[in-house]
Amino acid sequence: MLLLTGTTGYYNANIVYFCYVCKHFQELFWIRMKYEDYEKALSTPRLDKYRQACNGDKNKALILYRYNIKLCQKFYGILGVLEVVLRNAINVHYHSQLSDSDWLITQAQVGFLINYQDAIIKERNKLVSSGDYSHDKLVASLSFGVWTFMFSRNCYKNSGKTLLKVFPKKTLGLNQKDIYDDLDRIRLFRNRIAHHEPLCFNRSGRIYVDYVQRIYDLVVKYIDFMGYETNELFYGVETPISTIYKIKELEAAI
Repeated sequence: MLLLTGTTGYYNANIVYFCYVCKHFQELFWIRMKYEDYEKALSTPRLDKYRQACNGDKNKALILYRYNIKLCQKFYGILGVLEVVLRNAINVHYHSQLSDSDWLITQAQVGFLINYQDAIIKERNKLVSSGDYSHDKLVASLSFGVWTFMFSRNCYKNSGKTLLKVFPKKTLGLNQKDIYDDLDRIRLFRNRIAHHEPLCFNRSGRIYVDYVQRIYDLVVKYIDFMGYETNELFYGVETPISTIYKIKELEAAI
């Protein structure tokens, strides 16, 4: 509990703590096993980071751990939306520009995707072996990294410097490097989720979700740049905003 000097300060601190308990009752109720049981299941090194960030409070550490899981779950959904919308926009663009219905294979063999030849041909061969190859299925099978790479300097240059057309509503002056850096930042963040890394800490191990908020803002921005309303695309999909706020409330109560 936070203690402040003076009677008024003590009273106000109790009010803050009481409000915190009310808001987080569901999370407190969720903690049914002993901390040591969670520690055994999840490992001491993994939980220690959460416990230390919560000044040794084991209940808050488990709540924070749960919030981190929720954060990953919610980001997974919206990142999936961004990836599908982006790859579809790129596919439509190059299909039209190159007048090639199988442009991925063509460009992987002799064009601007030569650096990703092995990855693309491997996915093509897997689909062919299963008797289920189509260009659309190849598009769906490629990683976010492949689509991000298309905005890299050499790839952008060798493909005719036209790819920024997939962002008809982008900010004036935003260039290839800006866009590549932003998308690569999102890609690296996505990899952290895939590797089950904590999202709620800074490098010193303190609770910090401002960076997470900025990534969410980037996702929203690039969907907007492509001419879509995020409120419509994310309809019925949980976004991470409420969990970010809960983590900040938890931090304030420590």
